[in-house]
Amino acid sequence: MKPRVVVVMPAYNAAKTLEITYNDIPKDAVDGIILVDDASHDETVNKARELGISVFVHPENRGYGGNQKTCYTEALKNNADIVVMLHPDYQYDPKLIPEIVRPIAEGKADLVLASRLLSGTALSGGMPFYKYISNRFLTITENLILGLKLSEFHTGYRAYSRRLLENIPFMNNSENFVFDTEVIVQTVYYGMTIKEIPCPTKYLKDSSSISFKNSVVYGLQTLWSLLRYLLQKSRFVSFRIFSAKR
Repeated sequence: MKPRVVVVMPAYNAAKTLEITYNDIPKDAVDGIILVDDASHDETVNKARELGISVFVHPENRGYGGNQKTCYTEALKNNADIVVMLHPDYQYDPKLIPEIVRPIAEGKADLVLASRLLSGTALSGGMPFYKYISNRFLTITENLILGLKLSEFHTGYRAYSRRLLENIPFMNNSENFVFDTEVIVQTVYYGMTIKEIPCPTKYLKDSSSISFKNSVVYGLQTLWSLLRYLLQKSRFVSFRIFSAKR
C-alpha cells in the first residue's frame, strides 16, 4: 500500500517565493500540503489560500522550532505516513520529493536528509563561506559524538516517518533553529535510521537566512545538544528532549 505523503511548509514572510515553490512540487507524489504561517507580516497566508494550500496560522510568532511543532502535529492529524519539510523560500528543490521519501517508503530509514554538501554545490550555489565553514565544523563534531557518517546535519529539507514523529518527544524541543539538531540527536538516541540524498543549493535574494549573530548562537546551542546527549547516555542526568513522553 502506498504511504500517505504530506508536505509541510514552515512559513514566515514567504509570499514572494511561495508560488514558485508550490508549482514545483510534484503533485502526483504527495497527498497533502500544509503551510504553517508564523505570524507573517506579508501576504503569505492569502497567497497560500489562493493556491489551495491548507493553512494553519500562528497568531503570534513562535519561532522556527515552534512552527515545526505545529507542522508535524497537523501532519500526523492528517494521517501522514511520511512527512516532508519543505521551506517555502525556494532554497531547496521541491522536485526531489520522490527521492527524499523513497528510503522511508522502502523501510530503509526513518529520517532522510537532503544534503547540500553531498551534492557538492554548497559554495557554488551561494552558501556564505562562514556558514560553509561552521557547517563543516559542526558536522564533523556531530559525526564523532553521534557515531554517524553524514555529510551534513544542518539542512532544512527533510523527510520523517510517522513512526519517528510518534516516538521522539519533539514537543519538548527548542522553539528556535536548534530544533533541527535536537531532532537528529533524538533520532540517534532512540535507535532509528538516518539516510541522505544529494540536494543542489540555491541561495536566492528572497530566500530566508539567519544572521551571523544567530548562526553563532545556533552553533553554541548545537554543541549544548551534543553535550546533553553524552550526559543522557552516561545516565548522569536526564533531559526533557529525551523524555519518552511528549
